[in-house]
Amino acid sequence: MRILLVGATGTLGSAVHQGLTDRKHDVVTVSRTGGDLQYDVTDPAQVADMFQTVGQVDAVASAAGHVPFKPIAELTADDYQAGFTGKVLSQVMLVREGLTHVTESFTLITGVLAREPIVTGAAAALANGAVEAFVRAAAIEIAPQRINAVSPTVFTESLDVYGDFFPGMKPVPLADVVQAYVRSIEGRQTGQVYVP
Repeated sequence: MRILLVGATGTLGSAVHQGLTDRKHDVVTVSRTGGDLQYDVTDPAQVADMFQTVGQVDAVASAAGHVPFKPIAELTADDYQAGFTGKVLSQVMLVREGLTHVTESFTLITGVLAREPIVTGAAAALANGAVEAFVRAAAIEIAPQRINAVSPTVFTESLDVYGDFFPGMKPVPLADVVQAYVRSIEGRQTGQVYVP
């Protein structure tokens, strides 16, 4: 399969890239500063241009999404807007612009905070919940194309940096998260939120 991987140079994106290439997929990588193509997917015009450049692909896999982490009393309207733009709208536009370029499926990224919030994670919880709701809604409209989301907790490989923010939550190895992407891309289900 020819797969467009967005957010390909981050911790998750790099692992997904390796996992998909190990499975003999042709992966076109995109990020803001590296990869095969450089695009900022928070800009809808750049998303449209990206698909024009890439042409037809079998699947899109997103491993990109930025949200601010602050206590609720410190989160401003701009912070919430940044979280919405960085994680929700960017991925919604991947689907909207990709409908005429993607033959099989979309896999988006959310996260554990949609189910189990943490202190300073209100904007992230809101964004993740919105992505998951969008996946369920889009699944009933875009068939036969499929759409799913992957919703991991903190990565085992990132515990030294982020572990204190997720007290008591069981970490997940990146290899398990990659398998959720493989399941979404190569499987037949749609409208699912995979929790690795």
